[in-house]
Amino acid sequence: MRAIGGLVVAVCLGAITSPLASGPAQSAPEHAALPIDHQTLTDAQRLFYNARYEAAGVLALALRVPDIDDLANDELRSSALLFQLKALLSPNRDKGGTLKNCGTCPDLIAEFLSDVHNGQNLARMTLQSNAGDEAALFFLGKLDLNYVWLQLGPLHRRTGWDEYWEARRSLDAVLRQNPRHVRARVARAWIDYIVDTKMPWGSRWLLGGGNRKQAVADIREAAQMESDFFSHVEAEFALWDMEVRERDVASATDVARRLAHDFPDNRELAAFLGSRGELTVSKTRSSAE
Repeated sequence: MRAIGGLVVAVCLGAITSPLASGPAQSAPEHAALPIDHQTLTDAQRLFYNARYEAAGVLALALRVPDIDDLANDELRSSALLFQLKALLSPNRDKGGTLKNCGTCPDLIAEFLSDVHNGQNLARMTLQSNAGDEAALFFLGKLDLNYVWLQLGPLHRRTGWDEYWEARRSLDAVLRQNPRHVRARVARAWIDYIVDTKMPWGSRWLLGGGNRKQAVADIREAAQMESDFFSHVEAEFALWDMEVRERDVASATDVARRLAHDFPDNRELAAFLGSRGELTVSKTRSSAE
């Protein structure tokens, strides 16, 4: 248990962080611009990748239909809540001091756990009747990881061992039957990368081992695979993060430029490109106007 605690206390999984995230991602509540009856989960995904996590979570919740289970919605909203909590709790890592002083955190945590547990239960029930259901396997693994990263990261609680192993098994099962599942490749590659680069050599085997070089290769390959738009975007964000960690600044800058073109409101991308002396797409547009 100490090993898995050290894994995420040292650094949260790259897929749920950014190279520059150091404070709250947004300072005020944000609301979607279009009437709710004209919006879909795609709009919530776009808000998420523009680093508007509160707005993404609010919209995902509003889009839910009573008595209809939606694993994709549970996964997206739990991810948005996770980013909100990380921003609120990361500035002070004194193992609880920030949480005690965070008035909004208890409600956010309760909502996060409700979404994660709802999605986990639905995925597990689906797998009881169809053990090879690809969507259920992927979303179970992703929701498990969201739970692990919150508990062992911002909350500093050494729990989540069962969810960690369930996530690995679920993602491996997806990739055995579909090696070109981009999102599963990304999530699995981050596990391998973090275990190999952040864990002491003697502890890596407790977490199933890792492989840094293979993880980098897998992320790059995933970013080049044909996939739907947001699966490709997730791979690109992972590639950007990993290339920053690998100190491949030139390649990271190329990826950031591509992402900023599609997500001009993302302040994390803007900060990175600004540090490289580059204008973001949104700044360029403002100047032109």
